[in-house]
Amino acid sequence: MAKKKNADVWAEAKKRCILKAVDIQVARELGMSPKSLIKSIPSKSQQWKAPVKVWVGKLYEDKFGRVIDNKPALTEDKREKQWTLLQRLRIFQMRSCRFNE
Repeated sequence: MAKKKNADVWAEAKKRCILKAVDIQVARELGMSPKSLIKSIPSKSQQWKAPVKVWVGKLYEDKFGRVIDNKPALTEDKREKQWTLLQRLRIFQMRSCRFNE
């Protein structure tokens, strides 16, 4: 029987624990193995147990004193697009208010 490759095992842990790439990175920084993540999935009788994502985040915060944010930072292009869309929406709302009067 062939052993699974390391990337395959991490991918399975990511899928079964419902984790994002950032959560996998945090688990690796903590020195966890994919097997330990899979074993830590709470069963139905363990409702007191936090989900793996929350548990790993809490351990990381306790060890390093900071929280990893899962939201990607906006680039200048995205920020500019959002601003122009917001301005267009406001103009549209102002125009529609005039017609309703």
